[in-house]
Amino acid sequence: MLFELKEVDKLVYRKSLQDFLPAKIIDIHTHIWLKSFLEENALDNRAAVWPQLIAADNSIEDLIETYKLMFPLQQVIPCIFGFPQRGVLFEQTNGYVSQVARQRQLPGLLLSTPEWPAEEVEKQISKYGFLGLKPYLCFAPPHIASNDITIFDFLPHHQLEVANDYGWMVMLHIPRSQRLRDPVNLEQMLEIERKYPNIRLIIAHIGRAYCLEDVGNAFEVLGETENMVFDFCANTSAEVMEALLRAVGPKRLLYGSDMPILRMRMRRICEDGNYINLVPPGLYGDTSGDPHMREVSAAEGEKLSFFMYEELLAFKQAAQAVGLSDADLENVFYNNAARLIVDAGGKL
Repeated sequence: MLFELKEVDKLVYRKSLQDFLPAKIIDIHTHIWLKSFLEENALDNRAAVWPQLIAADNSIEDLIETYKLMFPLQQVIPCIFGFPQRGVLFEQTNGYVSQVARQRQLPGLLLSTPEWPAEEVEKQISKYGFLGLKPYLCFAPPHIASNDITIFDFLPHHQLEVANDYGWMVMLHIPRSQRLRDPVNLEQMLEIERKYPNIRLIIAHIGRAYCLEDVGNAFEVLGETENMVFDFCANTSAEVMEALLRAVGPKRLLYGSDMPILRMRMRRICEDGNYINLVPPGLYGDTSGDPHMREVSAAEGEKLSFFMYEELLAFKQAAQAVGLSDADLENVFYNNAARLIVDAGGKL
């Protein structure tokens, strides 16, 4: 077995999730890769460190087994892409994702670097049969400080133009320490919406708004948008999810997991606008230097279930607060993603 399924996990699923979740689910945000696709000792100081403590890699077999363990009554279809980290071997990781996507008839996205000209991106998409791009901030030019990175530093206009021409999906993890409330991020998100209306733009993690303080006036600013959609992967803030639902409605929200990170045992809290993952003692090595990690007592650690369930419980709370119907839930967990995938040229 890939990981232990404890009684606390079975209880959470049986009591709170098995009847809430639709029978068919599309997970719009999953990473698959093997350790051999990353250069040894590759350093990446532009992203949180703690996700790398959860899994050294995530093969398609591991991903499918995770779904079977966590969702025994649901069928889950993942949208797959590689693991974005400096030092990643693009040909190997994209080749693996492409092979898996073709063999299992799954939607996939190209892990991309801003160094590629438009012609190269077009060539790569054609070669691998992907439905769009997965850019990431760590691939921005190395001389740019982390808090100065803009969206266009790792998702340049020439790539957006070709994505717009083809109507591709783009899975966007926004940069900068202020996250969704950052005025530069908001301005550039609106610019993409205006200039590239044919792109199926997915704002990952609700714009990394993991605490309510991360939102600011973002939902008022983004209220004028019509095309961009949001996934709530790796997010456990019911307040943020509720605010998003009230701002854009359930047809622009997608379920995503950010697997394999959501295999983590944890509960998340916010303190002074900073998210903190509460984890069992010793399970993830030395976490003392990470501001986003805090160990709890052994007794409390035994009560912790999966990050996956924490995310879904938060969404359930938000869904109930705004009164989502069963049809709305079907949209969030399947129909919205299915429409994007088919419109981008994919099949389900």
